[in-house]
Amino acid sequence: MQAATHHSASARRAAINDQEFPPLELVNRPTVPTPQAAYYLNRAQQTLREWAMTGKVIKPLRLNGRLAWPVAEIRRVLGVEVAA
Repeated sequence: MQAATHHSASARRAAINDQEFPPLELVNRPTVPTPQAAYYLNRAQQTLREWAMTGKVIKPLRLNGRLAWPVAEIRRVLGVEVAA
């Protein structure tokens, strides 16, 4: 019999290692996938999916049926400057 393990949202976020996603200032792609955008915005992936349906905060693009979050919009929301 296996013991059930429960992880809080903060524990899941802590489990994502900073090396998995580069600092936002260094991202040079025009869009990022939902897990990466959620990491930068410190929100749950499901929250971003709700934003996609309602158009709140940031409106993602759809590429091959997947959500693609504009890096420029993430930077704007967070007030992050682009590294020169």
